[in-house]
Amino acid sequence: MPEAIQDPRIPVSVLTGFLGAGKTTLLNYILTADHGQKIAVIVNEFGEVGIDNQLVVGADEEIFEMNNGCICCTVRGDLIRILGDLAEAKFGKGKRKADFDRVVIETTGLADPAPVAQTFFVDPEIADRFKLDAIVTVVDAKHADQHLDEGHEAQEQVAFADVLLLNKTDLVSEEELQKLEQRLRSMNSAAKLHRTRQSQIDLQHVLGINAFDLEQKLEIDPGFLEEEDHEHDDEVTSVFFRETRPLDLNQVELFINEWLAEHGADTFRYKGVLNIKGAKQRIVFQGIHMLFASYPDRAWKPGEVPVSEFVVIGRNLDEQWFREQFARCVAS
Repeated sequence: MPEAIQDPRIPVSVLTGFLGAGKTTLLNYILTADHGQKIAVIVNEFGEVGIDNQLVVGADEEIFEMNNGCICCTVRGDLIRILGDLAEAKFGKGKRKADFDRVVIETTGLADPAPVAQTFFVDPEIADRFKLDAIVTVVDAKHADQHLDEGHEAQEQVAFADVLLLNKTDLVSEEELQKLEQRLRSMNSAAKLHRTRQSQIDLQHVLGINAFDLEQKLEIDPGFLEEEDHEHDDEVTSVFFRETRPLDLNQVELFINEWLAEHGADTFRYKGVLNIKGAKQRIVFQGIHMLFASYPDRAWKPGEVPVSEFVVIGRNLDEQWFREQFARCVAS
């Protein structure tokens, strides 16, 4: 994946896409692919406590987390700080050294990518050390129309993409795919569009493509380089759960069934790790709206305290209802 030889700056890829589109799956695919590159990872999550770091492969490596806010607004200063620390570790003369070839940033599904991209142009020190290579937007083929109709974040993610990965293509018909592709191209005709399943793609279409074009982005948003506050829908919130006592599998299944029946339409994304009574492995579960999946993950490590942790992100969530129902899942 060749980079421009004359540009010594560190290339940065931004992975974006609405909640549940498949960004973490793409990140895992990038980290496990045979490309011979060392990658520094920055993960941003919507909520006070992160879950994605537990779902990212190679999480024993250093992964920088930014929680309790969105990378495009409230924790944007954290992004600048982390990038500054990375540059110092790679180029500086301090004690801390880091050898990496590129940076991959996974944004929260509610992030507007424009302010994130703006960081690499309006901050002089960041602009001197880093080059924005591409904004890669993962699109959930099953729920894209709904997300594009309901929220401006999903629209911004498509509009600012250099690469569009139309993911989960196995969940919809060819006719639906063609119709969605037409809609995406009408919103962003310049982006390269690829169909994917499980976010798998030849990485030469994603990394080292030198695709971010500032002039083109200024055509989309003439005020792109102007500092301004970014606001989110106040109705969208997150609820985080943590329980060290083992859970009863049957009660968990009842909880999820009732949850989806009552709140499925308003639940954008849910994901986490469960400690099920009698199970020697972690149980990973995640879903989007009414689509739900769970699977056994790695075994609990020696000395590791088994714990259930998961987050629910949605609109107008009844937190009290969720906590009352979840309390019933603790095994007797």
